[in-house]
Amino acid sequence: MRVPFTSVPDSHLPPVDELLSIAVNALGGSERQGQITMVQAVQRAIDSEEHLAVQAGTGTGKSLAYLVPSIRHAMESDTPVVVSTATIALQRQLVDRDLPRLSEALAKELPHEPTYAILKGRRNYLCRYKATAGWPEEDEQDQLFDPREVSATGRMVQRIQEWAEETETGDRDELVPGVSEQAWRQFSVSAQECLGASRCPSGAECFAELARAKAGEVDVVVTNHALLAIDAMGDLPVLPEHDMVVVDEAHELVDRVTSVVTGELSETSVSLAVRRVARLIEQPIADQLQEAGEDLKALLAAAPAGRVDELPEVLALTLALVRDSAARCLTALGPRGADRDDPDKAGQRKAAFTALDEVHDTAVRMLEAYGHASEADRAEVVWLDAATDRRPPALRVAPLNVGGMLRDRLFGDRTVVLTSATLALGGTFDGMARQWGLGAAPGPGPSPASGSAEGPGKARGWQGIDVGSPFDHPRAGILYVAKHLPQPGRDGLPEQYVDEIAELIEAAGGRALGLFSSMRAAKAATEALRDRLDVPLLCQGDDSTMLLVKQFAEDEPTCLFGTLSLWQGVDVPGPSLRLVIIDRVPFPRPDDPLTSARQRHVAAKGGNGFMTVAATHAALLLAQGTGRLLRSQHDKGVIAVLDPRLATARYSGFLLGSLPPFWRTTDPAIPRAALRRLATEG
Repeated sequence: MRVPFTSVPDSHLPPVDELLSIAVNALGGSERQGQITMVQAVQRAIDSEEHLAVQAGTGTGKSLAYLVPSIRHAMESDTPVVVSTATIALQRQLVDRDLPRLSEALAKELPHEPTYAILKGRRNYLCRYKATAGWPEEDEQDQLFDPREVSATGRMVQRIQEWAEETETGDRDELVPGVSEQAWRQFSVSAQECLGASRCPSGAECFAELARAKAGEVDVVVTNHALLAIDAMGDLPVLPEHDMVVVDEAHELVDRVTSVVTGELSETSVSLAVRRVARLIEQPIADQLQEAGEDLKALLAAAPAGRVDELPEVLALTLALVRDSAARCLTALGPRGADRDDPDKAGQRKAAFTALDEVHDTAVRMLEAYGHASEADRAEVVWLDAATDRRPPALRVAPLNVGGMLRDRLFGDRTVVLTSATLALGGTFDGMARQWGLGAAPGPGPSPASGSAEGPGKARGWQGIDVGSPFDHPRAGILYVAKHLPQPGRDGLPEQYVDEIAELIEAAGGRALGLFSSMRAAKAATEALRDRLDVPLLCQGDDSTMLLVKQFAEDEPTCLFGTLSLWQGVDVPGPSLRLVIIDRVPFPRPDDPLTSARQRHVAAKGGNGFMTVAATHAALLLAQGTGRLLRSQHDKGVIAVLDPRLATARYSGFLLGSLPPFWRTTDPAIPRAALRRLATEG
C-alpha cells in the first residue's frame, strides 16, 4: 500500500541536488555536469509547472537525472509520476536495474523507500475469465494459415494453459520463449472487450486490474508510449491519476501516438465483426455486413496500393455500405448494458460491440476524410496497403497531425518532461515542439528555447535545453562524408559505394556497423562483400536481431549490416564497433503515404513541407544512427556517410546541425588512416 506523505514536512525533503549526489555516490558513479544541469532543469519544471524538453547525449545519465526529481515530487505530492518509454529494453532497464538501485540508495533520505511498478496495456495480461469460460474463440481464423502453423499454435495454446495455472502476474513477457499473437489472443482481451471488474466473474483476481491497482500505490509507474497515448486520448483512464509525466525516447512519441490512432479496414476486420455478431442477431442482418465485407474485399484486391487522395464513387458507396450494415448490426444487438447477469452472454456481446464499433467508426472516419475545400483543411489521410503473404490488403486512415491531440490531451493538465539524445534538430527544438503541439520557440536564436502550450487546463509554457554529452566528439570520432561519390539512385547500391565500403572495412579490420536505408540495399551489400572480405559479415534477417547484435559485440572482427531497427537499437561499446557506415541520407520513401501526405499538407498551409517533414525525419534518423558509434568514454571511431548530399545539398547545414560535433572531413585518406591506427591499437 502507498505510504501517505505525512511523516516529513515538504520543506524537510532534501534538495534535489543533494539527493542526486547521494544516489551517484551510492551507485559508485561520479557526478557529471550534464546530469546536474538536467536534474536542476527537471526540478524547475516541476516547481513552475512548465513542460521541459531535454536533449541529453549518451552517457549523460539521464535516467537518474529525471528519476531523482520525479521520486521527490511523488513523495511531496503523494501522487505517482508516470515514466513512458518507446522500447521494452528501456522499460526493463528502469524496472530491473535503475529503480531498484536508486530506491535502495535513497531509502534513508525520504519518508519511505521509493516504490515502482510497470504497467502495460490490457492485451499484455492473461484474462482469467477468457482462459476458463466460454468466451468466443477465434478458431475460424485457423483456416487462413497452413496446417503446420495451426499445429504450432495449438502447442503454444497448451503452453499458455499450463502457464496460466502458475503465473502470479499474467504478464505475457513472462512466457519464454514467446508465443504468437494468434495463440495469445485466445487468452487476452482489449480494454474495449473487457467486461469490467465489477461485472466479470474473475474481476476480483484480474491480472490487469491488479497491475493497475499496484500502479496506483507506487511512486513511479513505468509504461510505454502507446499506453500513454491510449490513456490521454481515451475517455476512460488507464493509468492512475497523475500530474507529471516523463517521456523518455521522446523522439518516438509522435510515431507511437500516430500508430495508436490509425484506423484499419479490411476483409479480416469485417469478417471478425460478422463472426462475433452472427450468433447474437438475426442472420439476414449479419449477412448484410458479410456481403458488404465481400464487396470491400473485391474492391481492395483490384485497387492499386498507395494514397487515396480523391474518393472514388465506388469506394464511397462501398464504405457507406460497410458503415450502414455495421450500424444495423449494432442496433440489432440492443442496449449495450444488457445481459449483466449472464457473464458468458455479456462477454460475447462486448466482443461483438468492440469489433462492430471499430468497423463502423473507421468507415465513418474514411468518408469524413474527404470533401474539404482545400488541402490545408484536410485533417486525415487514407491509403491502401498492399497484400502480403500473411495478410490481405487493408485500407488505413491516420491524422495528418497529432500535435493538437497531444496539446489538448497530454500536455494540458500535467507537467511533461520529454527527453532523448536527439531532440534539437538543426540546432533547435522547434521541429519536435511543433510535432508535439507545443508550438515553436518565439523569435530566432539557438536553444535553449521556450514557448507555450494551451490545453484544456491552464496555459503552460515550455523550455528546451541541451545538457550536452560527456563525450569529446571532435577527439573521439570522425564524420567522413564521401563527397566524391555519385548521388544515390533508385537502381540499387552503386558499385562505387560497394568499393568504398570494402576499403573502409579493410582499414578497420572489420568492426563495422552498416546502416542502410532499405533491406534491399543491406542485402545487396552483404552479397557483394561476403566473398570479397575476409572478416565475418552478418546481415539482418540471418537470425533474430538480438542474437546478431550479440554475435557482433562478442566477435571483434565481425561486421553487421541492417536497416531501421539497427539505426536506433544497437548499443555496443568497446572495440567491436569502430566504424559506422551510412549508405544514404535516410529520407522517407517518396511513396510513403503518410509522410508524403503530411509534407503536402504543410506546404498547403504555407510551410516548407520538405524541411518540416522529410528533412526532419532524415535528421532524426541520422542523429540516431551516428549515435551508435560512441557508447562509452573510451570509444573511438569513424562515421562514414556515403551520400555526398550531406556535404553539398542546400539542406546539408540543417542535417549537420542535428548531429554531434564530430571532427568532419571529406578526404577519403583521413578516415582510412584513422581506422588503421585504431585496428593496431586493438
